[in-house]
Amino acid sequence: MSHQTPTAEALTELILEIFRVNGRLIAEGDRLTRDFGQTSARWQVLGAIQHKAQPVAAIARDMGITRQSVQRTADLLEGERLVEYVDNPAHRRAKLVRLTREGEETLAGISNRQIAWTNRLAEALPGEESDIRKAVNILRQLHLELKSGKEAG
Repeated sequence: MSHQTPTAEALTELILEIFRVNGRLIAEGDRLTRDFGQTSARWQVLGAIQHKAQPVAAIARDMGITRQSVQRTADLLEGERLVEYVDNPAHRRAKLVRLTREGEETLAGISNRQIAWTNRLAEALPGEESDIRKAVNILRQLHLELKSGKEAG
């Protein structure tokens, strides 16, 4: 049997904790967005286009999920008039997904609720801002390694 280095063992613990936290974050996101008639998945798509319209494929790449999943979510959001599809000057067939005025208002309401929630969470956590930023940097590096296409095993 292979021997796991102490660093690899710590990384395994981090990965397992990320799985647990992810489930809680999705549940909390659903709770935060419920009064706005939204879900965590819909909130993620709205947030992905907050500053600029993007094609479905770009949103999916940024979020690390399938294009089909983003397409279904964007279609639902369009049905609620929170997003609209507009022509993409860079690609004739791949429309851009853009927030509507209603979408901007919905996202602003969710964002205000999220700010209050994260302020409370941040106060409850040990450590300081710099500790959280270190954790963010480690997770970004982990993401880049995973994104580089290196296979498991």
